[in-house]
Amino acid sequence: MTLFPIFADLRGRRALVVGGGAVAARKVQALLEAGADVAVGAPRLDEALAALAAEARIAHLPGEFRPEWLDDAWLVVAATDDRAVNSAVYEAAGQRRLFCNVVDDAELSSFQVPAVVDRSPLIVAISSSGVAPVLARRVREQLESMLDHVLGPLAALAARHRAHIRAALPDLARRRRFYDWLLDGPVAGWLRRQQPEQAEAELQRALQAPAPARPGSVVLVGAGPGDPGLLTLKALRALNEADVILHDRLVSDGVLALARRDAERVPVGKLPGENHDATQARIHRLMAEHAQAGRRVVRLKGGDAFIFGRGGEELEYLHAHGVPFEVVPGITAALACAAYAGIPLTHRDHAQSVRLVTAHCRDDAEALDWSGLARGQQTLAFYMGVGQLDRLAARLVEHGRDGGTPVALIENGSRPEQRVVSGTLAHLPELAQRHGVRAPALLIVGEVAGLAQRLHWFGTHLPAGAGAAA
Repeated sequence: MTLFPIFADLRGRRALVVGGGAVAARKVQALLEAGADVAVGAPRLDEALAALAAEARIAHLPGEFRPEWLDDAWLVVAATDDRAVNSAVYEAAGQRRLFCNVVDDAELSSFQVPAVVDRSPLIVAISSSGVAPVLARRVREQLESMLDHVLGPLAALAARHRAHIRAALPDLARRRRFYDWLLDGPVAGWLRRQQPEQAEAELQRALQAPAPARPGSVVLVGAGPGDPGLLTLKALRALNEADVILHDRLVSDGVLALARRDAERVPVGKLPGENHDATQARIHRLMAEHAQAGRRVVRLKGGDAFIFGRGGEELEYLHAHGVPFEVVPGITAALACAAYAGIPLTHRDHAQSVRLVTAHCRDDAEALDWSGLARGQQTLAFYMGVGQLDRLAARLVEHGRDGGTPVALIENGSRPEQRVVSGTLAHLPELAQRHGVRAPALLIVGEVAGLAQRLHWFGTHLPAGAGAAA
């Protein structure tokens, strides 16, 4: 974050605008709407500004810029077409420790004027840190279409009854759910129909007989492989309703950043060398304890909770302890990583089936059906196999899989640092060692893996032979 976002209360406070043209007029109008006491310094004012001065809505400081214009100002905007004048305003404001914006000149600005979506008292401000104002305007246009116009009067209604709401619902979790009801329920519906009296009556009825506290619950949420754009809408909603988030080690920072800011975040990821059964038992206890205390818990798991994520075990524990739960599926690593590497898991010419395999089993890994896995015309996707590539390659070749079968190792799939290492099954361990492949990485074995040579489109691709000694 290169700029600190701030909303300034300028009611009754002097704001100075230097410049008398159309650009200055636009800034003046926004400042007046915010309740500022606006002074405009310029030799001449355009028609719009002259009319405001004639109505005594602004004060006109005639002539060329003078530093004493800044004496009573809280905030300064330079909006002339002369960079030397704008620079003088910026320098004088800096000497007085006043925030100054020079229109369309980020280098000479100590604050930026954002693009605004106004649903007063709800205000959404968008900034590109001054480097791409067109982008900020495009985002504003999109948000304008997304944000219901009823949000403003709804926020104003909630503000009028804030003290009553706090008194009727002293418990924070219940109060938060009440505000969710305001947004999604009949109060908003009455406001959309332009019937504010009925909306207010509906709110008051709800406060006179507030709903009983809901029991705590757990939502198992699949976070996908890392790209926050792959999170589902239901997963995003669960993250924004959570009181507590128990998250795995491999859940990306980008996904966690989408969660409600005041939710308690508890890392529960398993580390190599740990007793995973003991760690899983702790996760079970934490889920139940928080839910039984009335909290909404999100158990946030990388990929999908039901694909090698021990989600079934967690639901069994919750069911045994009477804890309500639901599941929000995520995009599992095999689907997402293969797609981001340009590898179709099935293909009419190469693979009529796909098998998802974990290299870590509860008991003996040798119990895997190696003969079945070694058959052709299928794609194998191995999870958690980076530390066992020698054994995987050897077993598949021993049971009949051709050593020339294409393979792909997808490291950090879907994330900005994604790498795809391509080669053949016989050279798999050597490829991983040569390129220093580290977990998290998914191994794909099958003819479709060879398509990464031509179809890769995201991140770095290291084809067979890349990095090899001459």
